[in-house]
Amino acid sequence: MEGTPFITVEGPIGVGKTSLAKAISEKFQFTLLKEIVDENPFLGKFYENIEEWSFQTEMFFLCNRYKQLGDIQDYYLSKNKPVVADYHIFKNLIFAGRTLNQEEYEKYYKIYQILTSDMPKPNVIIYLNASLDTLLKRIQIRGREVERNISPLYLKQLSLDYEQAMLKFEKQHPEIPVLRFSGDELDFVKQEEDLSFILDIVSKHVNKRSPQL
Repeated sequence: MEGTPFITVEGPIGVGKTSLAKAISEKFQFTLLKEIVDENPFLGKFYENIEEWSFQTEMFFLCNRYKQLGDIQDYYLSKNKPVVADYHIFKNLIFAGRTLNQEEYEKYYKIYQILTSDMPKPNVIIYLNASLDTLLKRIQIRGREVERNISPLYLKQLSLDYEQAMLKFEKQHPEIPVLRFSGDELDFVKQEEDLSFILDIVSKHVNKRSPQL
């Protein structure tokens, strides 16, 4: 792997990003970077009234992730300390594109471009996807209070948005490998063999030395 390993795990709500990122962190002794979710004071209101609270919600996430990634660069990556994160900051555009009106999105996009222009970029992305039924079941199991009012229709559309965004990302960044895993086929939380399968593939990328991973 060229440069200090920086792996990000991405996918729609409930797919298991944090669980997998934790497992990778423990397996390879990487620093774990977790996105701030529950601390967002607008999130509960957002799920109750998306149109009313979308801009505040997205701006909170953007500013906090900007600070997190800046700290990761300064205190870890710049010192050759590997990192695994349970998000990639490009997810902000996925959510903002779905929830903001055109005027709000244009303002938001300008701010996003300014803040992320010099942010550290991952050298591997793990993309998890799953069916709507699987996502809804996992959201119910983990029982986050702020997620109780998520609309299945919103979640379904979000999954489609993610798929389109990942395809676009792969075309724009052919130098960054995207490892895809299905949450319907692999239950890496409950099935040890499924987790081992994923970690073996990740290990091959971590241990590669070629510029293209």
